[in-house]
Amino acid sequence: MPWLADPTLDRASIKTVPKPYTTLDNLEQRTDQGDSIDLLPASFQISPCHDTEKLTANGDISPQDYLDRALDLCQVSNRCWEEGDLEGALNALDRAYRLILEIPPDSAPRLLQQKDDLRVTISKRIIEIYGLRHSSVQGYCKAIPLVMNRHIRIAIKSLLGRERRYFIEAYKRSGRYRPGIVKALRKAGLPEELSWLPLIESGFKLRALSRARALGLWQFIASTGYKFGLKRTPWIDERMDPEKSTKAAIAYLKELHGIFGDWTTVLAAYNCGEGTVLRKIRSQRINYLDNFWDLYETLPSETASYVPKFLAVLHILNRPEQFRIKLPEPDPPVQYEEVTINRSIPLTLVARLLDTSPQAIKDLNPELRYGITPTSRYSLKVPKGKAGIFITRLEKIPHCSPKLTRTIAYRVRTGDSLYRIAKRFRTTVRNIVALNHSKSPDYLK
Repeated sequence: MPWLADPTLDRASIKTVPKPYTTLDNLEQRTDQGDSIDLLPASFQISPCHDTEKLTANGDISPQDYLDRALDLCQVSNRCWEEGDLEGALNALDRAYRLILEIPPDSAPRLLQQKDDLRVTISKRIIEIYGLRHSSVQGYCKAIPLVMNRHIRIAIKSLLGRERRYFIEAYKRSGRYRPGIVKALRKAGLPEELSWLPLIESGFKLRALSRARALGLWQFIASTGYKFGLKRTPWIDERMDPEKSTKAAIAYLKELHGIFGDWTTVLAAYNCGEGTVLRKIRSQRINYLDNFWDLYETLPSETASYVPKFLAVLHILNRPEQFRIKLPEPDPPVQYEEVTINRSIPLTLVARLLDTSPQAIKDLNPELRYGITPTSRYSLKVPKGKAGIFITRLEKIPHCSPKLTRTIAYRVRTGDSLYRIAKRFRTTVRNIVALNHSKSPDYLK
């Protein structure tokens, strides 16, 4: 749970002015008024402060100081969490919340806005800790609320009707990759239900490509993939690598949960982007933590079908007999060995050396864009039990250094034809069709 990286806990993000701290000795509890204020524990050392602007004329603690103390306690909570002290983390957040309640309602508008921002942050953190504490004590728990409403009923009807074939085939393919995804989610402390996101995103197809150019199991666009460490070179595109793209998806989902604190809202943001969701929340002042479906009504149409469809999948998979659907046996998990090579070799040759089909080797190495390994160091996946055979036979093959063909992105214009484009760039119609995964030479995208 990357709290330190979360901008909502940073003073600069809520426009406070960094100043030296006062000591605990200068902040005595207000016992004279019959109430008390929990401050930082003695073990949390802070530096002296000579700033008198934080104190009011009668010597009381100023609103700004309450805010700074609350922020300090949020950091204490973060430290407790990192040390595995969940109760300490919750206690620190409780005390931080009580401190911001001391800020008078007639304070400056700037301070009141900061108070509201921090209140939301603390609330989200408490929700997150409760969810993760439950998971760590009792094992995996269902952290995504499985509600039922008219939107989800429509999605269920669609999955059992016109999308039934897609649903069943995707479920069958899930067996190849989902066990690895579940393992990675558990290690990251995220809900297992998220392992079904690729069913909605890509149908568990490694090379699935959307109209928005999102690619792979988790449907990353190039820029988001790059942000989360997925490389794209003339040789490889790691958005199609099931393991690396899963790692990137988990990092993205954790970041989104750090922003929203609610998994249903995270699903919406994963589909349409956190910027879109944040703008909707801010512009319409929606309390999405209380009721996500108030926010749902304002989202883009694609996202408006995405979240109900995902929840519909969970409903069907939890009770297939209730929905009168017989689920097939999932495909067996993909098993392979890795061989490190330092030469470029076509996958068709790899298949011949291993007496298997080229498609089988391509399926093990989907990140290779053109069916050939890079000239640099590369971990090639081969069928389990065949690494030794491959190394022995490869040593008998002379080295070659094929030149990778350069590609150019061209936007099709009115009146264009594949023949005209091929002639312009000195290539063939067949090459253009193959490179763009087009099913027909008469169809231009």
